[in-house]
Amino acid sequence: MNKPELLVTPTNVDDILPLIEAGADAFVIGEQKFGLRLAGEFKREDVKRAIDLAHSKGKKVYVAMNAIFHNEKIELLSDYIQFLKEVDADAILFGDPAVLMAARETAPEMKLHWNTETTATNWYTCNYWGRKGAKRAVLAREISMDAVVEIKEHAEVEIEVQVHGMLCMFQSKRSLLGNYFEYQGKAMEIENRKQQKNMFLHDKDRGNKYPIFEDENGTHIMSPNDLCIIDELQEMVEAGVDSFKIDGILKDTDYLVAVTALYRQAIDLAVEDADKYEEIKDELLEKAEEIQPEHRSLDTGFFFKETVY
Repeated sequence: MNKPELLVTPTNVDDILPLIEAGADAFVIGEQKFGLRLAGEFKREDVKRAIDLAHSKGKKVYVAMNAIFHNEKIELLSDYIQFLKEVDADAILFGDPAVLMAARETAPEMKLHWNTETTATNWYTCNYWGRKGAKRAVLAREISMDAVVEIKEHAEVEIEVQVHGMLCMFQSKRSLLGNYFEYQGKAMEIENRKQQKNMFLHDKDRGNKYPIFEDENGTHIMSPNDLCIIDELQEMVEAGVDSFKIDGILKDTDYLVAVTALYRQAIDLAVEDADKYEEIKDELLEKAEEIQPEHRSLDTGFFFKETVY
């Protein structure tokens, strides 16, 4: 049975080695000029160092270029892809076909992962992008477990599924909150503007707080709870899903290391000893709940169609 990759989004270069020790197989990094909703900002020197560290331990690094690009950034794509080729990135994440076209010209051998986060909802679409050059499809977060398994059965490409962390509910290319404060004649001096935290939308009726942050790619509103299916991996493991992703956005290093270690144990058992996994999966979920921030409960997202945001 194929063992799924454990993919993690680190907050900085110093996370790489501790996460490898905890069991990570691969990482997604990048800078907001090219990538969406990154757990941390990795400039070029950080990308190179992260790749060197990961490769020294036999691990992989994928670089995010999954933003939606306007004309003024098109001329930047080839140069950045050339840089990623030179530092030996293992793959590029893309959603905009402009990246695909630039990669064909600049680095035709570069592995590409199709990642829009919303539109990979059927195997026809995954295979369409596969035939255009993608080697992996990152599935939408809003589809059920049954749909994930069915897509994998028919996919001609690798399949990646998020199994833990925040889900993005809304994105606007506009700096909505920044523009609002400017309209009021106020300077938006909020910690979030620098460190991407401590700003929320409040839903009094449901008692929810939705994390919100703004970056170069606009405004992003995140889910009030964190996805966690550490106790529901077996079906996807048996289906042959290629990669399980832990999204580290708005999380600190200690949390990411602890969660990675739990999923490492879960994946290994699900592959090597399914009966043992069944015995301890509830215990693994309890341990995940113990390290969870008080204001963010865990749920199963849309895997079983229980969550409505």
